[in-house]
Amino acid sequence: MSEASQALQKIARGTGIVFAGTVISMFFGFLSRAVIARYFSVGEYGVFNLTLTILSIALVIATLGFQNSLPREVAFYREKEPSKVESLISTALITVSLTSSAIMLLIIFGSEFVAQAFNEERLTSALKVVALALPFSALVGVTISITRGFGRVREQVYFQNIVYPTVFLILVLIGVFLKLQFSYVFLAYVVAQALTFSALVFDVWKIKLFELRPSLDFRIGRELVAFSLPLLFTGILVFVMTWADTLMLGYYKNSDFVGLYSSASTLAKLLPIFLNSASILYVPIASQLYAQGKIREMGRVYQILTKWVFLLTLPLFSLMFLFPEATIGFFFGKKYLLASTALQILVLGFMFHTFLGLNGLSLVVIGEPKLNLIGNSFAALFNVVLNALLIPPYGIVGAAIATAVSYFVANVFRSFWLYKKTKIHPFSWNYVKPLVISFVLLGVFKGMHLKVPNIWYAFPVLTAFLGVYFFCVLLSRSIDKEDIELFLAIENKLGVDLKAIKKILRRFV
Repeated sequence: MSEASQALQKIARGTGIVFAGTVISMFFGFLSRAVIARYFSVGEYGVFNLTLTILSIALVIATLGFQNSLPREVAFYREKEPSKVESLISTALITVSLTSSAIMLLIIFGSEFVAQAFNEERLTSALKVVALALPFSALVGVTISITRGFGRVREQVYFQNIVYPTVFLILVLIGVFLKLQFSYVFLAYVVAQALTFSALVFDVWKIKLFELRPSLDFRIGRELVAFSLPLLFTGILVFVMTWADTLMLGYYKNSDFVGLYSSASTLAKLLPIFLNSASILYVPIASQLYAQGKIREMGRVYQILTKWVFLLTLPLFSLMFLFPEATIGFFFGKKYLLASTALQILVLGFMFHTFLGLNGLSLVVIGEPKLNLIGNSFAALFNVVLNALLIPPYGIVGAAIATAVSYFVANVFRSFWLYKKTKIHPFSWNYVKPLVISFVLLGVFKGMHLKVPNIWYAFPVLTAFLGVYFFCVLLSRSIDKEDIELFLAIENKLGVDLKAIKKILRRFV
């Protein structure tokens, strides 16, 4: 078995665990948002999304980029200076405790100013309550990043992906059952974050993964902050690309527009689920290959992984792109159908991001994080300018165009520099053929102007589309030997004999 195949199997095993947790998280998160959207008004749902968007900005700043740097730093110190690991962990936790508490107070005392900027009085009380969750949320994120430095994904899956969304959903349902006021939703959010943090701390203490001894090492702190700042700025720019549309809709329009648009953006952000799941273990494995000078093997892993991610994402993309009204109506109700066109535009942007693969993380692997910073700077600038130009005349459609364009710009930039530095790209011949087939079939089905009253009528059409698609992929002989090796490994892991599938595959490999 080739080294690329071995690396892919490691990624697949870890991705399966992370993906399961991510699916659970998104499912319960969707239910929570759907309940809030259906039970409260469009304007109140818009206020909820504006509030969490502002809190997310604060979270990015409060964590100082540590969530992205700590997995690498903890692993590095464990290898080079194991005696300093506890000091590193303690310094990171104390630093984030201080920054998140300071920003929490800033939000509380500045809530009226923020509400005036968005011309939304309801933001004042919402921000004062939600700000209390910031220290809990920041410490949960940083603690999980530390556990990833120990090569673990358990804490992320259990606590970030399962405990928090489950608790929040239960609290929201209790509020709806008791017919409590809209302000209760924000209190439920704080309680869910606090309970998640408490459960995580107890678990880490119980398994004795690391000692929670308060100590502050200024040298380690300076080094950690210096390494993390470029990642912080990159994270802020990614946030601008992701949330500028929501914030600027709130500024130029009102919370009703934000509520409509949030239904589309929430669905569209599901598309990178497989890409994000694969990224957790791609970085350490690709880093190992790069450190060994095995660029060709790293490139092969990149190509096969990108093809898998595209094939897994295609059904979800096809559902949203071909049947946007049925998709939005099912999850959020008929009052959100006006966001259908915005959903189609957004999924095009996110799908473009997906089919080019993990280009940004690959730049980090090869030691070029500054290129990500530059690319995201261009994309964020495009996003803000286009939002300012397009939102006033076109509303949520203009916001969707701005976001899609920004993702296009960022990914073209990152893929260009990745190829220039390493000659790595995703376009193997057995990936190009499925891409062409998907473009042609999507055009044909879209040109048929199929009208479906709800999502249940969409599923048979989608099944037919996917059946034709995968049959064409088999006929085009787009299966690589690494695909077969992975399939056999999964078969062995499950302890089953998939004779029928193997018989079909033999005809087309």
